[in-house]
Amino acid sequence: MPEQEKKAHAFILSKAQNYCAYQERCIFDLINKLREWKIKDEVAEKIINQLVDEDLINEERYARNYAGSKFRIKKWGKNKIIYELKRKQVPDLIIQIGLQEIEDEEYINALKGLLSKKSFTLDDSNPIKRKQKLAKYAISKGYRSGLVWDVLNNIK
Repeated sequence: MPEQEKKAHAFILSKAQNYCAYQERCIFDLINKLREWKIKDEVAEKIINQLVDEDLINEERYARNYAGSKFRIKKWGKNKIIYELKRKQVPDLIIQIGLQEIEDEEYINALKGLLSKKSFTLDDSNPIKRKQKLAKYAISKGYRSGLVWDVLNNIK
């Protein structure tokens, strides 16, 4: 490899290391960033492999972090988290590992809290329409419809 190429490779590697060190990233995000920087595929592959070897990029750690934070901060349900991780081409097995960050009891309590908070903003006096609106809202946040209806039917 010529000297100029080595310097360019080292510069891009350093830039990618900083990108991954700033916050948890998945391989999909890194590939997109390298394409944005107009890096050739063969160079990008070497950089990705090196970052994986250095443990700066780790799909399992990313999935755990992503699932936990989207659930706790944005109150997303598992369906939405799964969808977004699949969109980022995270393997199914790793997605399942990531979802282990969400405890069942915490998940149901979050759904109850989400429904309770939303119910204060609804001004529909018809109880059936009110439940339908609440269900539609929770399902759009990624909660499974069966679970949403179970929770709605048990709220007094």
